[in-house]
Amino acid sequence: MNKLIKAFTKESAYVPLIAIVLGLIVGAIIMLIGGYDPILAYRSLLDTVFGNRYDFGETLTAITPILFTGLAVAFAFRTGLFNIGAEGQYIMGMTGATIIGVTVNLPVYIHAPLAVIVGAIFGGVWGMIAGYLKAARGVNEVITTIMLNWIALHLANYLVNRFLLEPGKGRSYMVEDSASVTIGWLSRLMDDARMHWGMFAAVLAVVFFYAYLWRTKQGFELRVVGTNPDAAAYAGINVKRGIVKAMFISGSLAGLAGVFQVLGVFHNQVIAASHTGHGFDGIAVALLGGNNPLGILLGAILFGTLSYGSAGMSFGADVPPEIIRIVIGSVIFFVAAPGIIRWLLKRIPRKKRKEEAV
Repeated sequence: MNKLIKAFTKESAYVPLIAIVLGLIVGAIIMLIGGYDPILAYRSLLDTVFGNRYDFGETLTAITPILFTGLAVAFAFRTGLFNIGAEGQYIMGMTGATIIGVTVNLPVYIHAPLAVIVGAIFGGVWGMIAGYLKAARGVNEVITTIMLNWIALHLANYLVNRFLLEPGKGRSYMVEDSASVTIGWLSRLMDDARMHWGMFAAVLAVVFFYAYLWRTKQGFELRVVGTNPDAAAYAGINVKRGIVKAMFISGSLAGLAGVFQVLGVFHNQVIAASHTGHGFDGIAVALLGGNNPLGILLGAILFGTLSYGSAGMSFGADVPPEIIRIVIGSVIFFVAAPGIIRWLLKRIPRKKRKEEAV
């Protein structure tokens, strides 16, 4: 673990940190152009997130799905795959959990774990489809995962509308209380914020990410497959099976994001006209965190804080919440273009040397 922390802090930390600063500066410039006060806006954002227990709890709730999907995308990246389908796997996780949560009546100690497991399997199978097509037919996983996003959206809508729809409403029946993963005492402590077990499960997923990939034989094999498939095959590793396995695990992580949103936050599934965006945010979080579990945790905290706090900017400084998407987009841009940051870093010493010479 120490090696992993050193790798993050020494090799890749300065790029996302500087990218965050530059992104905030770009957002401030946009606000100034629009006639808004950026200092007041950012202060309002922080006041919203840390101003009271309810908002802080809701911020943690907003962080959770992004952390899961970020880990899902990064897990695939670490094994040499590009999982652009975390959004669809997230939706299928929601659907699997909804089916069990609505249609089954079991004791709480069976019902909730069953709903979580089934939702994770739904997301895993959805990811595994792309993995199988990649392994068996050589189909590019970027294309299949993107297409599976849309298939998942419309398939979920069909299942809810056909089998789970509450009459007169565009949503499923409410999930049974026995399937809920809400933490009642913690929710009351946080002034009725929507606190649930998924927050702790997401932290455990960070530990799993590291332990599985860097402390198990199977994880080592998956990383070898991602680094050099030919060498892996020469060493006797089943490359095709590794691809399918990696996509299943990746899809399961994204599926868990949807599971805990249904069972712990919304307690139902609506008929959606478009994607939620959590899966796509996961791509940005994985990029910001350098596919490192510690970096992804920090990236998810940043994204969740900015996303939830954007409402405070609107109320406190009259700044449109879309400005935050500009900030996030700018951060991603600078992370994806580290050459710009390195160029800036090189320019700073040169200026200092010129001033010293004068």
